[in-house]
Amino acid sequence: MNTKDNTPAASGKTGGKPAVKKAPAKSARRRSREHALQGIYQWLVTGEDVGVVDAHTREQDGFEKADRGHYDKLFNGAIEEAADLDAVLARHADRKTTELSPIEHAILMIGAYELKNCIDIPYKVAINEAVELAKSFGGTDGHKYVNGVLDRAAIDLRPVEVKAARGS
Repeated sequence: MNTKDNTPAASGKTGGKPAVKKAPAKSARRRSREHALQGIYQWLVTGEDVGVVDAHTREQDGFEKADRGHYDKLFNGAIEEAADLDAVLARHADRKTTELSPIEHAILMIGAYELKNCIDIPYKVAINEAVELAKSFGGTDGHKYVNGVLDRAAIDLRPVEVKAARGS
């Protein structure tokens, strides 16, 4: 018998305890979305100056592990284009963005911004990343709402890509 096959890791046993899977490490892009979400949320709730919110966000634990370029693009871009993004979202949401929870509003802004401006990110990835943010930070079924709104918004913002994906 090969001794390699008898190791605890190979047999799935760890001293009688079930093996615990470790969650995969967050990517730098995921971290940039999380920090952008925190900043946009703070901006929506407090109305503070963007520079103050940005400085506060950069001081948060783990910011050094984020993709700073993507964070800058999301945070500043979503705030600069807030009115345009809200107009896009309003066409696909069942209520005004001002009536959404601030966390879901911020997540939708990030998702819509990526759909509109980050064409290097496939639309399904942009939607999925927003859904993951909603699962981590939003309300109980907020991820379903985010998915539905962004899925409909993708048709407006990336019509060729969506048509190609759905046609195949």
